[in-house]
Amino acid sequence: MTVNEPVLVMAFNRPDHFSVLLDRLREVQPTRVFVAIDGPRVGREGEEDKVRACHDLISTIDWPCDVQTLFQQVNLGCGLGVTTAITWFFSHIERGIILEDDIIPDPSFFGYCTELLDRYEHDSRVFAISGCNFVPPEFQSHPGDAYRFSQVPHIWGWATWKRSWEKHQLDIAGWSQQLSPGQLWKRSGRSIPGALYWASTFELLARKQVDTWDGQFVLASMVSNQLTATSNVNLIRNIGFGEFATHTVQDRDELQPITAMALPMGPVDVTCDELADAWTRRHHFRATWHGMLGQARTFVGRKVGRSQ
Repeated sequence: MTVNEPVLVMAFNRPDHFSVLLDRLREVQPTRVFVAIDGPRVGREGEEDKVRACHDLISTIDWPCDVQTLFQQVNLGCGLGVTTAITWFFSHIERGIILEDDIIPDPSFFGYCTELLDRYEHDSRVFAISGCNFVPPEFQSHPGDAYRFSQVPHIWGWATWKRSWEKHQLDIAGWSQQLSPGQLWKRSGRSIPGALYWASTFELLARKQVDTWDGQFVLASMVSNQLTATSNVNLIRNIGFGEFATHTVQDRDELQPITAMALPMGPVDVTCDELADAWTRRHHFRATWHGMLGQARTFVGRKVGRSQ
């Protein structure tokens, strides 16, 4: 098996995870590999050695391929670091697959992404492609289909086009001028807790109280009213949960069992699977009235913390 689609791998300070991902890439042998590694943080004992170990692992890419690297000398953090890496990737190519070092995809994930990158390359309704699935089959509208469409682009193993990434902005100050209350209501599944969840998330990001980049990508998809092709089976494993993770400290055991994708796939209607999105909203994002209490505590806590 050889993968001709360009692949971006983003690593940092976890050479053990990075090594597992490289072993999987060795199985499918992508012909173009881009590796972006953030720099060590100041004052973190041993981190410089871990980052250097990730650099050294580049030499283990021993199959025939073109390898390009982007090594940061200082730490850019989750938001700027990932944004810089993906922007660099799309400065070289028009479309591709994106993996963080703790996401281990099933081999069929690569063919799945390539087929849909081809199918929807010029379809302005489609924003991205995701290979992770949280939703049980009984909560999918058409579980017999290979994939569905969602309003939210999940980024544990994904792919997209340069045309979509160009809509991403790390700084979303003034986001409410881009996304009206009516648009937010529709994009959130006409759910009050859902609209409140995304409004508070976007506001936290706008105030730079959370250092990340993916919420801004969700905003871009909502503003453009585009959907993400999402596999109805789960194609990835996340090995990054734990105390050294930036965000995913606790494994909530949400992902469905890994199942290989049968290829080629038949086309499906480019319409949002409202049933699956509603399940994701309640169970993954916890955008319920009860969940909103926790979101409010986070919002107030961060606001108070910044004022002290």
